[in-house]
Amino acid sequence: MQRLFRSSRLREIVRYYQAGLINTLFGLGAYALLVWLGMGMFAAQLVAHLMGMAFNYFTYSRHTFRDAGPAKLRFIMSYAVNYAVSLGTLAAISQIIASPYLAGFVTTVIVSMINYFALKFLVFRTRPA
Repeated sequence: MQRLFRSSRLREIVRYYQAGLINTLFGLGAYALLVWLGMGMFAAQLVAHLMGMAFNYFTYSRHTFRDAGPAKLRFIMSYAVNYAVSLGTLAAISQIIASPYLAGFVTTVIVSMINYFALKFLVFRTRPA
């Protein structure tokens, strides 16, 4: 039984990062485009974050956590906290890394690890059997 638990958790983590890769390409692409168009990095992060929220809900709820019940409100609340963590992380990283593109990428990597646990344990709870 414990082996099945580990195997199913591993598959879920793989699905999380599959969806996350697509979500990240979308979010970072939007962020980079907005910065390239002249928007400040913090405004670009906010706009890209909002645009990606709906997209991410569908990829995570239908691909990664497909055995969980509906969680739209918890997802929105989670992403509000996620944004605050992301903003703080971007502010800290941008003090070390001058490139707004690289700072945005490093921030995304760090925050994605935190986001998995928030989505897994707070947002997409498994439906009772």
